[in-house]
Amino acid sequence: MSTIRQEQVQQLLVEEISDMLRRDLKDPRLGFITVTGAQISRDLRHAKVFVSILGDESAQSESLAALTRAAGRIRGEFGRRARLRVAPEIIFRLDEAIEHGARIFTLLKQIEAESHTNESGSSESGGGDTTG
Repeated sequence: MSTIRQEQVQQLLVEEISDMLRRDLKDPRLGFITVTGAQISRDLRHAKVFVSILGDESAQSESLAALTRAAGRIRGEFGRRARLRVAPEIIFRLDEAIEHGARIFTLLKQIEAESHTNESGSSESGGGDTTG
C-alpha cells in the first residue's frame, strides 16, 4: 500500500519526465515515447518508470537503451524540478500492458468474427432438412 507522498511523487515523476522527453531530450534514438506510470519505493529512493514506445522491437530496445543512458541526467533534472533532497534512482521499464490489451482486443474481435461466421453457416445448412 502506497502512502500519499509516494503517490504524489509518482504522479510528479510521470508529469515531469513526460515534459523532459517532449522538450529537453533531443536524442534521435528516442522514438515516440509515452510515460504510462511510475512506482516508487517507500523511502522515495528508487523508482521504476514505465514507458510505452511506438515501433518495432528493435526501435523499442534502442529507445529504452537511450533512456537508460539518460537516466542520470533525468534524475538530476527531476530532483531540481521536484525540489527533493534526494532524487530517486530511476529505472525505465517497457510497459507491455498496452500491447497486451491490444492483443486481447484483437483476439476478442477474431472470436466474434468466427462466431458470426459459424452462426450464419449453421442457419443456412440447417434450414433445408425436413424429414417427417
